[in-house]
Amino acid sequence: MNRSEKKDFVKKLKEELSTSSSVIVAHYSGITVNETDQLRKEMRNNGAKFKVIKNRLTKLALAETQYKSITDLFSGPTAIAYSSDPVVPAKVTVDFAKKFKNFKIIGGSFEGEKIDQTKINFLASIPSLDETRSKIVGLLSIPAQKIVSVIQAPSRQLARLITLRSDK
Repeated sequence: MNRSEKKDFVKKLKEELSTSSSVIVAHYSGITVNETDQLRKEMRNNGAKFKVIKNRLTKLALAETQYKSITDLFSGPTAIAYSSDPVVPAKVTVDFAKKFKNFKIIGGSFEGEKIDQTKINFLASIPSLDETRSKIVGLLSIPAQKIVSVIQAPSRQLARLITLRSDK
């Protein structure tokens, strides 16, 4: 990478992180390229991003964001997962770490607060924004269905009464 490419990388990463709710940091040493691609694809499908990054450039990008508290985590072969949905990166990385023992989650940040493995596991256990929204829509539609059935009940009863009278 030349100097201008490095500046562009730092600028782009800073912009992406400024719209993120959480960042998960992991060491990826020992996983294959295919496994990394599988993780990237799973992240993309869930609306998150996964990047193998250069530590020095990432520290520069983090210095001007809410995630500057995690700069000490960047040593060795490091990758980050991030998203505007705070739960998705934690969910996907925890599931991936269970499948591949060489993938180690070392920490992260949630809304600017540094979090450890315990808090990341807790985040992974929470339903994502999409799951929560679908549950709310389901709960809201149940009363509407009951209202419709109550409103339609008298017309059904009237139709039955007319049918019985016409049969006599």
